[in-house]
Amino acid sequence: MHSLWVKKDELAQSKWQDSETPSLADGQILLEIEKYALTANNITYATVGDGFGYWNFFPTGEDQWGIVPVWGFARVVASHNGDIAVGERVYGYLPMASHLLVTPANVTDGAFVDGAAHRQGLAIIYNQYQRLGTDETPLEAERAIFQPLFTTSFLIEHFMRSNDWFGAQALLMTSASSKTALGLAMVAKSRSPEIRRIGLTSAANKAFVESSGLYDAVLTYDNLAAADAATPTVSVDFAGNGPLLGAIHSHWANALKFSSLVGVTHISERGSADDLPGPKPELFFAPTAAETLIKQVGAVTFRAQVDEQFAAFVASASDYLTIEDMQGGEALQSAYLAMLANEVAPSRGLICHMT
Repeated sequence: MHSLWVKKDELAQSKWQDSETPSLADGQILLEIEKYALTANNITYATVGDGFGYWNFFPTGEDQWGIVPVWGFARVVASHNGDIAVGERVYGYLPMASHLLVTPANVTDGAFVDGAAHRQGLAIIYNQYQRLGTDETPLEAERAIFQPLFTTSFLIEHFMRSNDWFGAQALLMTSASSKTALGLAMVAKSRSPEIRRIGLTSAANKAFVESSGLYDAVLTYDNLAAADAATPTVSVDFAGNGPLLGAIHSHWANALKFSSLVGVTHISERGSADDLPGPKPELFFAPTAAETLIKQVGAVTFRAQVDEQFAAFVASASDYLTIEDMQGGEALQSAYLAMLANEVAPSRGLICHMT
């Protein structure tokens, strides 16, 4: 078996590492990873890995090196668990690797969690695996690319709406071409149509963002001054760009009602969020928000609400997003480095095949 290791303090350093196939203990299963999505979300996992424990899910045994988590599909190739058979497929949180040893717990007909000792205490949303039977399911590529991000989109909109949008009339989103921003714009359009949706993006991505039809207005980063500074506004920053965040807070100095930080797509331009005019930016952590909402409405209702919105998003996303299949160690490693360098156009959805 093999996995792609990256150096935690220098993410551009990566290497394929071979290791022996692990022996299974009683109750364990071995997953062979078939395919996974590669998005800017995975780069966020790596960028903030130490602070949020993302490196802890798939440890390498060497402190300087980690394995970037991804979302995708895998098949059971060995089983010492009476409830899970060889040949069954699952969807969930996976390493950039050929295999994953799992210790299923809380097994139901539709799901299980990884009960491995090292994953205890980590966010439950990342430890859950959905059981899919033995055959491929519809829209698997779209699911792997969009669903983890879309859940975050859904949760942000729910958080804002639950707080009456903090009295705002407009929602400003940076990195408007990102999949999470597109998802948020769609959910806000569906569930909070009274809120004006404003997207901020680069000049190169402006036409793409406009083609989505999800924003009421699309502005480039260098044209922020064109936005009405008097309109009560909430900001959701997906970029992690310090100077841009400062410009937003300065432009809406008296009208910014809430400032949310989500993700880090421009990792080379991260800056301090301290001492900004207006409300202090608050980090939105999707796993915590998900756990809170699940406790309120129950897991079944939560999943049904997300799935309803997700189905509508996928149906429209196919009009402006192109899915690309990639295979082979060199291609997968190059795709990771391109995503790290922010060189993947937002119109491309990358599916990496391990088998």
